[in-house]
Amino acid sequence: MSTKGTHAADREAIEALAQLRAALAAHGITLPSLDLHLASYASGYSNPPLITLGNCNTATAQRLAAVLADR
Repeated sequence: MSTKGTHAADREAIEALAQLRAALAAHGITLPSLDLHLASYASGYSNPPLITLGNCNTATAQRLAAVLADR
């Protein structure tokens, strides 16, 4: 039985990922590669896994920059 997602650090990263996806979606932005960094997620460390922001096209990068600049 897998215990991934049950460790506090894993839950923290999964929640942060969900929050980031929701915040981006609220601005019409989707990062298709947005996910947990698998190598850090599979590690046995107590730190939360890294979140991979991934790749995006030019239009998405411009939209993301515009939303961040408005803050």
